[in-house]
Amino acid sequence: MEMAQAMEPMAKTGSSLLQGRILATLFFEPSTRTRLSFESAMHRLGGSAIGFAEPDITSVKKGENLADTMRVVENYADVIVVRHPLEGAARLAAEFASVPVINGGSGAEEHPTQALLDLYTILKEKGTIDNLNVVLVGDLRYGRTVHSLAYALSLYKVKLFFVSPEMLRMRREVLDVIKEKINVIERNSLDDVIVDADVLYVTRIQKERFPDAAEYAKMKGSYRINLELLKRAKEDMVILHPLPRVDEIAPEVDATSHARYFQQVRNGIVMRMALLALILGKMS
Repeated sequence: MEMAQAMEPMAKTGSSLLQGRILATLFFEPSTRTRLSFESAMHRLGGSAIGFAEPDITSVKKGENLADTMRVVENYADVIVVRHPLEGAARLAAEFASVPVINGGSGAEEHPTQALLDLYTILKEKGTIDNLNVVLVGDLRYGRTVHSLAYALSLYKVKLFFVSPEMLRMRREVLDVIKEKINVIERNSLDDVIVDADVLYVTRIQKERFPDAAEYAKMKGSYRINLELLKRAKEDMVILHPLPRVDEIAPEVDATSHARYFQQVRNGIVMRMALLALILGKMS
């Protein structure tokens, strides 16, 4: 986060720090923010980016496995970002690549760089991370961003609230780790915790992760952040969202002082600039 702060002026003026270096973005499932922010970060540091966002136009369509894809692409790039629909894919990719591999989202498991930019946003908006009440609401079972964020927040002195439908509760393996470190409270209703929240982290119901469309239909729209709900919130409470949103945050909330999800997007660029500079040995 200190390095991300140092990158703030470079994000505006540009830099030649990574000139001659190449980033490969291998996205085996859809992405807007993660892929473009990594590419934007690399360009702002003077490097270049190659990659794909549609595996159907690559040799994957012909049956090439992930291991062989990594062995090939490592010859083209100095660092690789991988997003894949299968859990553990990023770890597997790293085993076969001789260049650094960054996890850009691994199935419903984790999204570590999102967690870093989330922490950075909380720090910028609240001036601290310690001693905050942080509420994670929505799809806590399939939403990979909340898994990584929960692990990250457990390193601080926070009180963590999980709000979700019963069938979308936080994964047990995540709970087992973080409950040993911080105070965790699980709820079904947002009404029970909104008055205490310093940070409200909202996630969409992950339609693409549901094995049963009927179950998704039952869960969709479980929680909706609107102006009526916000009447009960603290004046300085901030709302974050990894995006994309569907219907969980009403559009009129965008104009309130609580909304910080588009600032999150901007923070993602400087955080990923910091990661690339550190990984490629240009900053320490």
